[in-house]
Amino acid sequence: MKYVKLGNINTPVSVIGVGCMRIAGMTSSQLDHYVHTALDEGINFFDHADIYASGKSEEIFGELLSQQPALRNKLYLQSKCAIHDSMYDFSKDYILSSVDGILKRLKVSHLDSLLLHRPDALMEPDEVEEAFQTLKKSGKVLNFGVSNMNRFQMEFLGKRLSDGLAVNQLQMSAAHTPLIDAGINVNMMNDAAVMRDAGTLEYCRMNDMVIQTWSPIQKGFFGGTFIGSEEYKELNSVLDDLAEKYGVTNDAVAYAWLLRYPAKMQVIVGTTNSDRLKNAANAAKVELTRSEWYQIYRAAGNQLP
Repeated sequence: MKYVKLGNINTPVSVIGVGCMRIAGMTSSQLDHYVHTALDEGINFFDHADIYASGKSEEIFGELLSQQPALRNKLYLQSKCAIHDSMYDFSKDYILSSVDGILKRLKVSHLDSLLLHRPDALMEPDEVEEAFQTLKKSGKVLNFGVSNMNRFQMEFLGKRLSDGLAVNQLQMSAAHTPLIDAGINVNMMNDAAVMRDAGTLEYCRMNDMVIQTWSPIQKGFFGGTFIGSEEYKELNSVLDDLAEKYGVTNDAVAYAWLLRYPAKMQVIVGTTNSDRLKNAANAAKVELTRSEWYQIYRAAGNQLP
């Protein structure tokens, strides 16, 4: 496994992280096996959100932690807040109450990181700063970040924050590349040249932020996996060839493609299958060449100008 430094966490976190959105349906024994499989593979990062299964995903994870208290010191917990009642809410009161609920469900005293879950159009940065400082001083949250924010949203918020943002969690996969396309197609008269994100990846790199990718093998917005999809025959052919070359599965190559981007990358995988989690861990062993990275990019249907 490979690791990256996240904020002020002393021990680096694994470049493969576990997304816990779908764990609510697991039994206690299944979750126990799943979490220990991750740890055995060197994966020490677990990503939650207060809306996952309306809090049940955090609850079942909290039960495991209460039964095995020693686990808490072996893993890093992240959760997200801001989505509720069909809106986004960065108000101080909501952030504080949400974190209290998260900690109660997880049965822990603190989060290693808290992300604001999608941008709130009514965001008041001073109010967010008050909430963050309250959580920091109380020891309830060690690091802060955002998800799905562009460069100027992060800059706007960051102007009022005493501590920098440690993370931006963004949708990204070989079949979902708008964050990359505009940078490749600068000054071209095509749709790919439209800069929709204002240089988000570059901003994260300049500010030493961890880029966490969600839906790393999805096509579109929860459009299903591209692995084995007839819609992406060429991409799968390339992934299969590289999987054979590196002695891993094709999904591991897809994760390795994300990790090859030269930033502090972390892939958040959403599988609840322990064998697939092992496949994901193998992605950290693969170092794609520059040629192979572009080969995958083109095979997904992208054209270089």
